[in-house]
Amino acid sequence: MIKEFLSQFPYILPGLEILYLIGVFFLAGRIIMDTKTTSKTLAYLMLIIFLPVAGIIIYFVFGVNYRKKKFYTFKVEQNKEIYAAVKKYIQKTHYTTLENRVDEVENFTTTINYLYNAGNSPLSQRNHVELLINGEGKFAKVFEVLQRAKHHIHLEYYIYDNDEIGNRLADLLIEKAREGVTVRFLYDDMGSGKIGKKLLKRLKAAGIEVLPVNKITFRIFANRVNYRDHRKIIIVDGAEVFTGGINVSDKYINPNSKQYWRDMHLYIQGEAVFYFQFLFLSNWTFAAEKLPELSEKYFDFKDKDFGKTIVQTAASGPDTQPSIMLSTNAAILSAKEKVYLVTPYFIPVETVLNAIKQVALSGLDVRLMVPKSGDSVVVNAAAYSYYEELLENKVRIFFYKKGFIHAKTMIVDGNFSCVGTANMDARSQELNFEVNALIFDTEINQQLNNVFIEDMEDCEEILLEDWRKRPGYKVFFEHLARLLSPLI
Repeated sequence: MIKEFLSQFPYILPGLEILYLIGVFFLAGRIIMDTKTTSKTLAYLMLIIFLPVAGIIIYFVFGVNYRKKKFYTFKVEQNKEIYAAVKKYIQKTHYTTLENRVDEVENFTTTINYLYNAGNSPLSQRNHVELLINGEGKFAKVFEVLQRAKHHIHLEYYIYDNDEIGNRLADLLIEKAREGVTVRFLYDDMGSGKIGKKLLKRLKAAGIEVLPVNKITFRIFANRVNYRDHRKIIIVDGAEVFTGGINVSDKYINPNSKQYWRDMHLYIQGEAVFYFQFLFLSNWTFAAEKLPELSEKYFDFKDKDFGKTIVQTAASGPDTQPSIMLSTNAAILSAKEKVYLVTPYFIPVETVLNAIKQVALSGLDVRLMVPKSGDSVVVNAAAYSYYEELLENKVRIFFYKKGFIHAKTMIVDGNFSCVGTANMDARSQELNFEVNALIFDTEINQQLNNVFIEDMEDCEEILLEDWRKRPGYKVFFEHLARLLSPLI
């Protein structure tokens, strides 16, 4: 039937081909003009040229910034209004800490000044910080702290599952809401696809304010997958915060010994918390499309000394500077002795990759711990493509074998540590809403160092000679996956 139709109208097919080529030509121009990074530009051009039709669909689903106008008008303006309400506290905290603790942070002044100037993130000194290992360590502490909440609880999560731990947390939130505590809950509509309508209705029925960040109507055409809210934050009464890599899901508490999840989280008390509050309220305002009442009860400014740990926050998102990427780069380049990195996904941007190679080749002790196998074949292959050049530049690489290591941590020398939500890939460092806590403290640094050394016992180290013996077809597939890494 089609052959008969084409025989009657022989010019239709060539005409469609010409129209398609014209469309590809103009789309290529749009990609070149709209895409900022060279690697992404080349990746999208390859897609539309070598994958006819499919490549164009992929670009329009993942590549077009449909929401740029909204992000860079409404949200940025609301951020300024929220910042104005806390500006004097941020400035006072930052400069007081710099004045009092200059000797402890002098090696990292480039990182500190950049975060303050680019993102208004203050350096703070009156903090208590605890490491929480795996979901078992995190949720026990979360339930303890939430029980004593008096004024408000703010939650922001990438993944919240309707399972045992999700319902236990929901029950406690409902209990606190009925006691009169204000509870606000932000969730990512893509990551929390398993939260379920019944659980959401139960939370709302108890008076909990619940909103998705970037609501998804048609998941298959979800361009907003590019702007995931990948943060994991719980704030209690403006004075306590939880953040790190652990989502709300049973798998993080390791109910199945055959699927072990290794992760890291933080509990912080003190003045560092109000910047997390600023970040939460910024995203809440964006999701609700209105500014909440900015009561001082949301910012605990009383002269409380919870501790003496110095903390600064690096946050990234489509409404901010790439603070996480550039602060990570600066921290690595400031190293004098060692850099220990843990990440589940190692597909670094060129800037960070070069910094890692530079400090390793200069003779520092640089180690990278990653899962032996990730949860995506393509992502795993793309990560593998970087390892040979890292090994050639004296970076030591360790495959974690006990399970899936999901922690996102960095140790630099003996007094700087980072624990956060951001993976070491372009999506986390350029597109997602992310947050990392930077800790300037020898005790926390030593604790993280001890954990790293202990985890090495469950690792195998990759040696350059052995790595080069991999089959050629694997190497080819890895480099092919790397070409797509800016889009992953």
